[in-house]
Amino acid sequence: MTIPTEPIGSIPRPFRLLEAIAVTDGTDPALDPLYEEAIRDTIAQFEATGSPVVTDGEQRKYHNFWTYCVHGLANTVPDGFQIPFAGSHVRRMPHLTAGPFRYMRHADSYLDLALKYAHKPVKQAVISPSALSLIYPPEDIPGYPRQQFILDLLGEHETEVRACLRKGAHKVQIDFTEGRFALKIDPSGSLLRSFIDLNNLALARFSAHDRRRIGVHTCPGADRDTTHSSDVDYADLLPSLFELRAGNFYVALADEPDRPRVLKMIRNHLKPDQRVFVGVISPINPRVETPEEVRARVLEAAQYIPLGQLGTTDDCGFAPFCDDTSTTRDTAFAKIRSRVLGTALAAEQLGVG
Repeated sequence: MTIPTEPIGSIPRPFRLLEAIAVTDGTDPALDPLYEEAIRDTIAQFEATGSPVVTDGEQRKYHNFWTYCVHGLANTVPDGFQIPFAGSHVRRMPHLTAGPFRYMRHADSYLDLALKYAHKPVKQAVISPSALSLIYPPEDIPGYPRQQFILDLLGEHETEVRACLRKGAHKVQIDFTEGRFALKIDPSGSLLRSFIDLNNLALARFSAHDRRRIGVHTCPGADRDTTHSSDVDYADLLPSLFELRAGNFYVALADEPDRPRVLKMIRNHLKPDQRVFVGVISPINPRVETPEEVRARVLEAAQYIPLGQLGTTDDCGFAPFCDDTSTTRDTAFAKIRSRVLGTALAAEQLGVG
């Protein structure tokens, strides 16, 4: 036994690619060579850190991790749900204007290219059904009721996840950053409960065997070195989070002011068939953590979480929105290297390395 360690997903894109995207549509086939080079280089640098699991850095996810699958849909307009960040900027979703709802692209298409270059297991992140449910407007769409939309949404999500599993993804990670944010919008918890229920409807479509390769990532957001919901108490989220029928959970923790308090909550709600990957790296802090700092955080977590259920990760991706240049590629990979080395140091000290 050892302590597994995995990334979350995104890596800042090369400036050459960002410059090209800025002057043309991100879906322009002329950009394909730049995307492929960015993916090849990202995977090579990932593997050079010693990371036992890699990603493609989400280099080709058009615009961001949230709307990659719906960007460019003809039956959407760009004035949908708003996500305000503490840094005073706002990200916005499209909203649906007519049915039916279909993905423009599925994440397994990104996996195809990543597997071409990777020599290590590849993880694939997908967006949650609950996040995409926000694309449907508050009022019903004539001729396309919300109930039909939800059925179509679940079908698209299932298709995407099954394809990733079938093609050999090491894990499929469902991004659920809206979980904590839901409590900011609706402190009563009703919105969060509806999100949990919807995601469980999706997870119920998979076998127990499949769910061991499916995980859920939660964080308070990470964009331009700021968050959207770090002021929301984890005590309001974690009991519901671990009701999700997934086998793995990736929980942002490095930036929490009282980590032992959160770890106690995780211990109290973690189920025997679940593994929790605790965040030991802060993507929004420009300082690179040392391996020794990471080791200390892992040893701290091991006081609360059984070793057989413990893993480590980064709090979030390093550039979930493609135009976020607040962190450099060099810094991102340096932080990942520290996570890998620090986790190994902790495992050795705990006698499980």
